[in-house]
Amino acid sequence: MASETFQLSRRQMLMSSATTAAVSATVSETADAAPPAQALPTYKVAMSVNGTAQALTLDPRTTLLDALREHLHLTGTKKGCDHGQCGACTVIVNGERINACLSLAVQHEGDAVTTIEGLGTPERLHPMQAVFVKHDGYQCGYCTPGQICSAISVLEEIKRGIPSHAQADLMAAPQSTGAEMRERMSGNICRCGAYSNIAEAMADVAGARA
Repeated sequence: MASETFQLSRRQMLMSSATTAAVSATVSETADAAPPAQALPTYKVAMSVNGTAQALTLDPRTTLLDALREHLHLTGTKKGCDHGQCGACTVIVNGERINACLSLAVQHEGDAVTTIEGLGTPERLHPMQAVFVKHDGYQCGYCTPGQICSAISVLEEIKRGIPSHAQADLMAAPQSTGAEMRERMSGNICRCGAYSNIAEAMADVAGARA
């Protein structure tokens, strides 16, 4: 029986190679395809911000800082280092200062939050805002909202008798001295170096010497 010779034309070879490549690519894409994305859970958070009730629906990972800036559009509070090291994001929560970048918004259900926008207006400044203008404590202005919120809280802490590292006698009532106020404000960084002006502004409100 005569043997048959199998001959493959150049066109047939190219068509066969293209088909094989297409099938391989389809199989590879199917294998590598990511599973369908699942919707992230959200949480409802109700809080008072500058005296106004706010109800937000947030990703649970949202910081208080981002909730204020991105969801409520209160951009006076600044995002500096985003690591709790510069104090630019300082706000007042239930009468106490915190770094908003280190706190999750969902932790503040029912809390009262005060930002720089809630302290005063251009026509009616808060006393601390007025002395920052008087003593040129703002300079470039980026750190100023956090500095002012922190300065107000510092004077309240001293008034309530909360001790600090600057006190030699922790049993004694703290005083509004320059050293006391500077120690308590040490977590608020000013790249412009307006520290002496800020201390003078705080002393002006406290009725003390910087």
